[in-house]
Amino acid sequence: MEPKIKPVENQYSNTIVDLILNIQQKEFNVPITIEDQPDLFNINNFYYATGGGFWGAFINDELVGTIALVKFSDTEAAIRKMFVKKEFRGKEFSIAQKLLETLTAYCKENGINDLYLGTVSILEAALRFYEKNDFVRIEKEKLPEAFPLMAPDNIFCHLTLKK
Repeated sequence: MEPKIKPVENQYSNTIVDLILNIQQKEFNVPITIEDQPDLFNINNFYYATGGGFWGAFINDELVGTIALVKFSDTEAAIRKMFVKKEFRGKEFSIAQKLLETLTAYCKENGINDLYLGTVSILEAALRFYEKNDFVRIEKEKLPEAFPLMAPDNIFCHLTLKK
């Protein structure tokens, strides 16, 4: 079953919130609430208006994964909201890989040379996934000043897109 990756906007907010909060709170017990993530109800302004984006992965019209991009300088951006429903994870579907490839293709087309992300140490599979995709762990102090920090994040990674 081939996932369909497409840009999503505010009309998907409630579906996106359901997907993400379930994974954050129920699956991984990350101490984060919907109040901590007002961006999810204002996708157009928070992501698109600054030159970023938000993509969803759909299988049979069901949202099964998300990834978002916050552009915070002319050539730098942060990955946010990378989530895939538990039953759709893994190589069989390759949803995370396809979402990341969609996002990096967008970056290359739009002159974004450096990608950053923050995550929490409990998300070990996510970290392995990023490292397999050439992301390198960096110290928090090495992040660009404009990087949009999220409170729970304690591990940070960087990927140079321009070789």
